[in-house]
Amino acid sequence: MRKMVPIFQARHANSSGFAPGLDSCVLIPALLLLAIGLVMVGSASISIAEGEHVAVYYYLLRHSIFIAFGLGFALSFRTIPIDFLERVSRPMMLLSALLLLLVFIPGIGATVNGSTRWLRLGVVNFQAVEAVKLMAIIYVSGYLARKAGLVHTRFFDTLKPLIFGGFLSVILLLQPDMGSAAVITAIIAGMIWLAGAAWRHLMVLGMLTLPAFGFAAMEPYRLRRIVSFMDPWADPFNSGFQLTQALIAVGRGEIFGVGLGASIQKLFYLPEAHTDFIFAVLAEEFGLVGVVFVLGLFVLLITRIMIIGVMAHRAGRAFAGFLAYGVGLWLGLQAAVSIGVNLGVLPTKGLTLPLISSGGSSILMTMLALGMVLRIKYELDLDRQRDLPARQRVRVGRAAP
Repeated sequence: MRKMVPIFQARHANSSGFAPGLDSCVLIPALLLLAIGLVMVGSASISIAEGEHVAVYYYLLRHSIFIAFGLGFALSFRTIPIDFLERVSRPMMLLSALLLLLVFIPGIGATVNGSTRWLRLGVVNFQAVEAVKLMAIIYVSGYLARKAGLVHTRFFDTLKPLIFGGFLSVILLLQPDMGSAAVITAIIAGMIWLAGAAWRHLMVLGMLTLPAFGFAAMEPYRLRRIVSFMDPWADPFNSGFQLTQALIAVGRGEIFGVGLGASIQKLFYLPEAHTDFIFAVLAEEFGLVGVVFVLGLFVLLITRIMIIGVMAHRAGRAFAGFLAYGVGLWLGLQAAVSIGVNLGVLPTKGLTLPLISSGGSSILMTMLALGMVLRIKYELDLDRQRDLPARQRVRVGRAAP
């Protein structure tokens, strides 16, 4: 019985079955979502590639390359100490705003489908807001760590991060990208709430923020989306076309789906089938079973990230804790919005489904964020191992397989 105690402590110190920091409850769902995304991009993009007169597996190959780079970046980013990220958190406020403004410079920014959101980087375009989401999380994490004892007592300390988020939102609305603006604002508000902000402060800030987004929603094309969302079948061949086609895809899937590759809606019926509406194709091909499985993976991944944030706070690492919270909120909110749009629960917005949709910028930044979470877990594992008495560490080493 005595010999089992140090072994149990070692397993408790590192719940992963891989190595310190490579938490299985983060890695397994993330890798499964990447694999599902790879299969679905291959399935949904074949007809799109044929329509654009490129190689049949062009988008699949492109997506595979971004996944490979993303995995490499995540593993390399895992070697960067969290303390370094905390030291550079303050400049992130200015850098994120400058990065968003770069897209408006002729020759640097690129306009696609009427939106100026991309930066020209040689042979590829990079969507600046994907990096800004991560930079904003780093900045707000540093701010909340510095103001740990003040956020829940002083209104102005609660207001300052949201002023930063509001400034970023204004730039995003000029691009225009209301979906990303709403996600960034919600992430920052969620982080402030988790930091212990008073409910009365959050209610006042909410009353100030909602009218601004309501005014932005009054743009004619945004208003048409909201109206068509309320009744997409009133104009199924114009303003309600995307949503009706997505709902047809979801309905055709029923319980077990029509089978991989057998989707009809992806054949030029459903716009952006490999990006914004990939979940509808997944629902058509794998049915309710596939939908529940993917939702379960997201719940497992996001819950584990939030638990790592709690562990970091309990270990006295406030910045690391808020960083994990921010990443969890980002993935959770964006996944919820993307899935909600595909299921007709939310108005149509151009947001990718993390780890699944085709999109190099989203894949790279999401993998970097997961690399940061794994780094947090790695440092927590090291701290726990240092806390073990020297004799127990020797016995654990001898007992390890």
